Amino acid sequence: MNQHHHHPAGAELTRNQSLVYSALCDASGPLSAYTILNKLREDGLRAPLQVYRALEKLVETGLVHRLESLNSFVACRHPGCASHASMAFTICEKCGSVAEVADEQLSGHLEGLALAARFSLARSIVELRGICGRCRVEPEQQPA
Repeated sequence: MNQHHHHPAGAELTRNQSLVYSALCDASGPLSAYTILNKLREDGLRAPLQVYRALEKLVETGLVHRLESLNSFVACRHPGCASHASMAFTICEKCGSVAEVADEQLSGHLEGLALAARFSLARSIVELRGICGRCRVEPEQQPA
């Protein structure tokens, strides 16, 4: 599942940023800042502020996305998305899986809504919550 894209040339990461980014890339799903901190304690990250500063820079560069509704973070799985002002994520309420989806029409529509409201859109993240295809088709496990 390690389908992350590499950071652009010139965007050198600090040691803490690299550690946090690697932890997110290796994760099977979104992680909270405190989960990241716990995973990286042996690597010398001991203070929440160290993790939050690294996450802030990683989000700013587009390598990591923050999922507001889950208060967690995911490594970008969509190469080139840093150039998009709008991103969307599907979040399964049953298994917790998160997938990044890209759609130029959605981006254009959101930009149009912002423009019509005389609003200068910097970035938008849309979170779609529901049940993923895998959970929808798998029969419920019945106890024997």
